[in-house]
Amino acid sequence: MSSNTKIVLRKKANKEGEFPLAIRITKNRRSNYHYVGHYINEKFWDIKNGRVKNTHPNALKLNNLLLSELSLANQTLIDLQSQKKDLSANQIKNEIYSSNANSNFFTLAEVYLDEMKHNNKLARLSSDKPRVKHVLEFSKSKQLTFQEIDESFLKKFILYLRKRPMSERSIANTLIVVRTIYNRAIKLGVVDRKLYPFGSGKIRIKFPETEKIGLSKNEIKSLESVENLTKNEIHARNVWLFSFYFAGIRAADILKIRWSDIYDKRLHYRMNKNSKLLSLKIPDKVLPILDYYKPGKLNENDFVFPELKKADLKNAKDVYAKTKTATKKFNKYLVEVAKKAKIKKKFTMHIARHSFGHISEDKIPIKMLQKLYRHSSITTTIQYQANFIHKDADEALESVINF
Repeated sequence: MSSNTKIVLRKKANKEGEFPLAIRITKNRRSNYHYVGHYINEKFWDIKNGRVKNTHPNALKLNNLLLSELSLANQTLIDLQSQKKDLSANQIKNEIYSSNANSNFFTLAEVYLDEMKHNNKLARLSSDKPRVKHVLEFSKSKQLTFQEIDESFLKKFILYLRKRPMSERSIANTLIVVRTIYNRAIKLGVVDRKLYPFGSGKIRIKFPETEKIGLSKNEIKSLESVENLTKNEIHARNVWLFSFYFAGIRAADILKIRWSDIYDKRLHYRMNKNSKLLSLKIPDKVLPILDYYKPGKLNENDFVFPELKKADLKNAKDVYAKTKTATKKFNKYLVEVAKKAKIKKKFTMHIARHSFGHISEDKIPIKMLQKLYRHSSITTTIQYQANFIHKDADEALESVINF
C-alpha cells in the first residue's frame, strides 16, 4: 500500500483571504484532504517544515492540533497497513476520521504521548508512558474503547494497581493520565460527556497528604560547614546549596545556567517546567560557589556547572538523559554528605525546595513565596509555607538564607 500523510496549507482562500489547514492523505499519487477547521494567512505558513510559524499568535495551539491530527492519521494508517487493507485515499480518510476510528483509548494515548515527545516534554513522557502501559496490562486489549472505561472498570483498575503494589500517589497520577485522555476523547466527539466516569459521585482522584520535610537552619549550617568531603561530595553539596540559596531552583534548571545568565549582580534564568523567566539578586553565600567553578569557565556562554558541557544541546533526549543521570549522582553523593554532616533526614536535590519553604515560615508572605517558586497555583505554594508577613522579593530571599 503506497500511502502517506502530510500537514499542508490548501490553496483555496476564504472570504477573509485566509487558507485552510489540512491533513493530506495520499494513495498511489491520488490525494484526499481532512480539514482541521482553522484558517491562517499564508504569511504564517512554514512550507518547508509544514507548520504554523511562531509569529502567529496561536502558533503553539495550532501546531499541537495539527500534530495530533497527523499522529492519529498515521496510527490508523499503520493499522490499515497491518490488516493489508487496499483502500483508496478517500476510503482511508473515512477510516481515519469516522466516528469509530477514534474510539480506541490507545490510539488517542499514542497521540497524547507523541505530542509530549514532539514538544520535548521528556520528563513527563518518561512518567506517563508507563502509566498508559498499566492500562494496557490491566485491560489486556489494545482495542479498549472509552465506553468500556466506566466506574466499574476504574474501580477494578485501582484494585489492580494496589495489588502490584503501587503507592496511592502513583495510582492518582495514573488516573490523571486516563482522565486527560478521556477528556480529549470528549472534545473530539468520540464519547458522550454523560458517560464521563470522573467527578462528584463518581471516581474522584485524591492525592494522599504527604509531609514535606525540609532541613532546619541548624542542619543547613552543618551542611555548609561540614569538612572531609570528596570532590564529588563537594560538587553535590554546591549544587544543592545553590538550589537552596535561590529558593529551590530545580536541578534541571540549575544545570542549564550559563555564566551569561549572571549579570548586574543578579541571576536570570527560565524555569524549564513552565518557561517562566525569573530574575533574582545573587546572595553573598552564592559567590564562593561561583568562584569554585570559575577555573572551568571557557567563555561567557559556557555552563556554570559541568554536567551539560558535553551534551548535544540540539538533542532534547541527550540533554534529558544527562540531566537525569546527574540528578541521580547528586542524590547518591548527598547521602554521604548527610552522614558526615550528621543529618538524619532524607536528603535529596528536591529537598532544597522544601527546606527553603520550611525555613521561610513567617519570614516572607505566601504570595512572595509563590513568586519565588514561580508556582501557577498558590495552593501548591501553601504546601511549603503556612504563615507569612510582607517583604520585598530580594529582601525575602536574603531573610531566609542569611542565618
